[in-house]
Amino acid sequence: MRAAVIRRYGPPDVFSVQDVPDPQPKPGEILIRVKTIGVNFADLLQRMGVYPNSPKPPFVPGLEVAGIVEKVVEGGRPSEAGDSLRPGDAVAAMTNFNAYAEWVTVPANLVFRLPPGIGFDEAAAIPVNYLTAYHSIFTMGNMLPGDRVLIHGAAGGVGIAAVQLAKARGLRIFGAAGPDKQETLRKLGVDHAIDHDKENFVDVVRKFAPDGIEMVMDPIGGRSFSRSYECLGSTGRLVIYGFSTVVTKDGKRHLFGSAKALLETPRFHPLRLFAKNVSVIGVNLSGLQARPALMRSQMADLFQLYAAGKIKPMVGKKFPMVDVAAAHQFIHDRKNIGKVVMWVK
Repeated sequence: MRAAVIRRYGPPDVFSVQDVPDPQPKPGEILIRVKTIGVNFADLLQRMGVYPNSPKPPFVPGLEVAGIVEKVVEGGRPSEAGDSLRPGDAVAAMTNFNAYAEWVTVPANLVFRLPPGIGFDEAAAIPVNYLTAYHSIFTMGNMLPGDRVLIHGAAGGVGIAAVQLAKARGLRIFGAAGPDKQETLRKLGVDHAIDHDKENFVDVVRKFAPDGIEMVMDPIGGRSFSRSYECLGSTGRLVIYGFSTVVTKDGKRHLFGSAKALLETPRFHPLRLFAKNVSVIGVNLSGLQARPALMRSQMADLFQLYAAGKIKPMVGKKFPMVDVAAAHQFIHDRKNIGKVVMWVK
């Protein structure tokens, strides 16, 4: 089969689309013929060697696919996978790397049957982005109707998912993005759109919420964590789910920027958290794979919200898998509005 292989850590041109051995499913695994692949910022970090537990090159990156079940190998724990899947079923799946390929094998409890009406492009845009947002806002954050949330990168993959989920549950939304994405934020229904190039988001939040808000979702890192923390009021939650400041636009690891960001990263002293009555929450979706029953419950809720028209993935750009380097560079250039996906012949 063909796969996009990272030959060494580095910028997007380290990819090689080449023939690799076909995957062989083990007991309890499902073989999937891939139709579309979700491309995430985490994949960029994998390519650079800074994502947690990234394999050593050469390896195939990626965390999610949508496609068709080709083979089911019995012997796992099917009770965790809900209703049994059969060859020919349309599915989405979470992978532990290895997604950038024509075929993948995935543990059965990380494969999700698609509901009627959803295409493969949208399906590949749901697992990583929407599970990250759902887990952050509702499972870890326990946000309630009327609560207020600031979402950084609100026009990106996780950002749009978070905006849609927040609106579905009646939250008030502050959304920060670049100047060319402000119209998108307004169309999404963000209550307070913030141009992060021209406005101080702390000032905007405090203008409309002088006592602070209930949540900030921050994937940026460094000084941004400190400023996001300033936005919190009593019972506030700072959700940290990325550290994008380590990456340059040319797709290389930003060594000076990384060191500077680490020095600027605040130290959250327990007694200060206690005194202010706030929480700092880390969300790493790869770690959530250790809780497949929880993940399946969250995906079931997401599919119900999709069926009800409350959420709809926005696919901003599609690339063929052979153009994987261009797909990564597109995200590095901050051009994506919504999800970037790759299609497989």
